[in-house]
Amino acid sequence: MPQNPKLVAVEKEVPISSIRQWIRDNNIDEIEAVIPDMTGIARGKLIPARKYSEEVGMRMPEAIFLQTVTGEYPEDQSAVDPSDKDIFLKPDLSSFRRVPWAQDPTALAIHDCYYADGNPVEMSPRYVLQKVLSAYRDRGWAPVVAPELEFYLVKPNHDADYPLEPPVGRSGRAEPGRQSFSIDAVNEFDPLFEDLYDHCEALDISLETLNHEAGAAQMEINLLHGDPVAISDQAFLFKRATRETALQHKMYATFMAKPMEKEPGSAMHIHQSVIDIERGENVFSSPSGEASRLFFAHIAGLQRYLPAAMSLLAPNVNSYRRLIRYHAAPINVHWGYDNRTVGLRVPDSAPQSRRVENRVPGADANPYLVVAASLACGLLGMIDDLEPSDPVIDSAYDRPYDLPRNLEQALGALRDCRPLKELLGERFVTAYNAVKENEYSTFLQVISSWEREHLLLNV
Repeated sequence: MPQNPKLVAVEKEVPISSIRQWIRDNNIDEIEAVIPDMTGIARGKLIPARKYSEEVGMRMPEAIFLQTVTGEYPEDQSAVDPSDKDIFLKPDLSSFRRVPWAQDPTALAIHDCYYADGNPVEMSPRYVLQKVLSAYRDRGWAPVVAPELEFYLVKPNHDADYPLEPPVGRSGRAEPGRQSFSIDAVNEFDPLFEDLYDHCEALDISLETLNHEAGAAQMEINLLHGDPVAISDQAFLFKRATRETALQHKMYATFMAKPMEKEPGSAMHIHQSVIDIERGENVFSSPSGEASRLFFAHIAGLQRYLPAAMSLLAPNVNSYRRLIRYHAAPINVHWGYDNRTVGLRVPDSAPQSRRVENRVPGADANPYLVVAASLACGLLGMIDDLEPSDPVIDSAYDRPYDLPRNLEQALGALRDCRPLKELLGERFVTAYNAVKENEYSTFLQVISSWEREHLLLNV
């Protein structure tokens, strides 16, 4: 596997002079210099535009990638330098965008992270994805991805002890039941979605469709297919834009995998295919239009390695509440043609659009790590020329679980998978596991209402 390739992302050629001119033309006052952390939270600094310099660069402590979702740091900090030294942030100039919800003229730029010697920070989720793409390019291939991202709109919830509830729409009423694909149910929140579309246009997020999903006030958006880094940037920004837009309309938007116990969970399905760089053709299809050997090897790689990658696709204790039999979520890595009960669905398509839909990831996952892990599993199958199982033509819900059932099992599977660790980066895996093990340990200290309800006076 290639080790530590430098700046492997394919970036648009954008001169810094053009960015400075764009800042002046838009009267930008401040710039958000952001990086996605392990969870997918935007970390960074807010800088006056007049003081922002691409050449000087921003600095942050290396340990930022060890911060948990609760704001703590794990005991195992072996992945970082004991001195907690600085890392340097270099902007991807093509990522400069205006922040549409900011009161003052503000821009944001997504940054990559480097050490003083110019080497990339291996723990950075954006770099992990770039590293996987470099491994594809070494073989003359370029992946293409398209996410489907689900989320819920909910009433503001100021007390975490109370369950979430659907919000009130234009009619003045909350949804009484599930309204799959209802146009009227989407129209209940027209003012919010009009603003969201405007925000996405300003952020250069290419939305393809919006529809109502099965849950009460549960929505799904599809992003147009494209380069994995650019698409992950869009998914990263879309989550933030949706939360900000909902707040403007006195609602919350949540990407929790299972926010309400009696409603279906939210997924982040990833459609993926691979292009031959020289020929510009889909390697999943043969010249005659039939499915190629590489296509089946890619599926086989997903089948073999997705259980080990599970903690990247289902990164939180809540993630595993979604993956329940008969609850519109996969419980195994079987595959099939146009079969929504399997973990790996092959949609009907023309040969040039042949792809695999990975239905395992949850909406709560970091999009960079989901795409990196899913593509890494498929690549390992292509490299080793693996063969998949037979496609499932009936319901895969009736078949046994073959994915980890909780975060602890998933973290152990990743730790023990040498091929995946080499491809994603051992230092990254060490840091990621340390963060998630800390979060899991913190969760185990919480006593739930279910325990008080059923155990307090009965055991």
